[in-house]
Amino acid sequence: MNKIFRPFLDRFVVVFIDDILVYSRSLEDHHEHLRLVLEVLRERQLYDKLSKCEFWLSKVKFFRHVISVERIVVGPAKVEAVVQWERPRIATEIRSFLG
Repeated sequence: MNKIFRPFLDRFVVVFIDDILVYSRSLEDHHEHLRLVLEVLRERQLYDKLSKCEFWLSKVKFFRHVISVERIVVGPAKVEAVVQWERPRIATEIRSFLG
């Protein structure tokens, strides 16, 4: 998917495996961006499952993040996992935590 959307990546498309996120600054731009993405899919004979598609959203969960017009926030489940971590007690645990 990254290959076929290369011209659009980081301009108005993000691809993760088979998930495609189209983002835009305005509704007019978004209409055009969606048209371009759907056209590429059609040309490559790749078909989306409409029941899995969501259009014209102002807030979306994508790859464990919540993305909105205002900001990108780490998803609540990911934050909760970090909050629940036990505090490191010895040097090897600290090194492990830091990676």
